[in-house]
Amino acid sequence: MTTQSFKEQTPDLRVGYGQDCHRLQAEYPLILGGVRIDFELGLVGHSDADVLLHAITDALLGAAGLGDIGEMFPNTDPQWKGADSRKLLQTAFAEVQQAGWQILNLDCTISAERPKLASYKPQIRKSVAETLQLDEQQVNIKAKTGERVGPVGRQEAMTADAVVLLRR
Repeated sequence: MTTQSFKEQTPDLRVGYGQDCHRLQAEYPLILGGVRIDFELGLVGHSDADVLLHAITDALLGAAGLGDIGEMFPNTDPQWKGADSRKLLQTAFAEVQQAGWQILNLDCTISAERPKLASYKPQIRKSVAETLQLDEQQVNIKAKTGERVGPVGRQEAMTADAVVLLRR
């Protein structure tokens, strides 16, 4: 088989990885995957600091070769102050779609010592799927603790990781 015929028979797939971290602080809302969670601490950031949606946005942009969230929505731009991260994700996803890509699946991990997120995972999954107009089966949400180690374990921060598979 020649190189050209191999390329013609191979689907155009791309994998993207995104990671984000935000500090926890009292008097801020806690929003994960577009879902507001009742908790005494919230995430600090220029936008609504939705660490999960920021990681997903970076994964999508990276897979499509379109840069990262900081380039598209710089925290030095006042128009993004307090922005709903669902809108940021939808805007980035529209660029990914315009470049000819579609999401095959999305796998995410949220790392938080507290609150326990097991009961929120179905709602977060549904919210992410709706935001990206996906079937819920294309989205997976996992939650981990920091095992009382590092900034996550000391409840100083939350992190999120996302991996996405795109097809053109």
